[in-house]
Amino acid sequence: MKTRYSFGGDEHVYVEIDEEMSLEAFFIALSLRNAVAEAEIPGVTEICPANASFEVRFDPDVIAPEEIMARIRELEHKAEVSDKRLETRIIEIPVYFQDPWTHETLMRFRERHQDPTGSDLDYAARINGYDSVEAFLEAFHSQPWFVSMVGFVAGLPFLYQLVEREKQIQVPKYLRPRTDTPKLSVGIGGCFGCIYSVRGAGGYQLFGITPMPIYDPTQTVSYLKDFMVFFRPGDIVKWKPVDRAEYERIEAAVAAGTYTPRIAPVTFDLDAFNADIAGTNANLMEALNGI
Repeated sequence: MKTRYSFGGDEHVYVEIDEEMSLEAFFIALSLRNAVAEAEIPGVTEICPANASFEVRFDPDVIAPEEIMARIRELEHKAEVSDKRLETRIIEIPVYFQDPWTHETLMRFRERHQDPTGSDLDYAARINGYDSVEAFLEAFHSQPWFVSMVGFVAGLPFLYQLVEREKQIQVPKYLRPRTDTPKLSVGIGGCFGCIYSVRGAGGYQLFGITPMPIYDPTQTVSYLKDFMVFFRPGDIVKWKPVDRAEYERIEAAVAAGTYTPRIAPVTFDLDAFNADIAGTNANLMEALNGI
């Protein structure tokens, strides 16, 4: 990997570890981002992490652009020898797959899709080599996903599937974005899964919807009172398929303030994962059984 540094306007330095997303690039970016934060460089006002990169905002009246870039470059060696272990959490996210609301939406926008004759799930299953939608959904929810960044839209997680590279599900985005997407829709664009935190435009293929809010600027949802954004980079997600009755039960519990997401603390070790992906995933998901 060769780190690329560039300026973003007058107040930002962009640091890209790799053009291609990988867990290795994510960990190096996270380590370098942490090193920049710990260095407490004068003039740094914000650090925004992404999949395999991060951006530093600085005050040019306090530190010159060339100096801030040089200071960040000096810290790169710390990231290369960093510990590839992350104390994080695994979260169970209920999903009502093939729900009527995302299906109605995606059928309204078939003229913008690669395959106007079927659904997003039909297309995703076919191009990934699955014989049925059910087999595709089993591959989608049977293994955990890693939150590699949060953003683009407030609170929206980008999720990277924790499987061997050749087994990763990939589906291109719509040819032209939709002008509408239901809030809390679940889907994929490229190799990244996501949950739409708010209603709005979007181009990801739609597979289902969760009843669990992940962004609440009013901070009235019981588990979002401390912070309006639920996800953070490094979180691990286990999808749990639910039917309509369970979806409505959880939705009612959220409204009543009695819903508590299933969360367990875990340690993610990149070297252990690369050595035994199936075993690591089984251990991660087993952590949820103890709560």
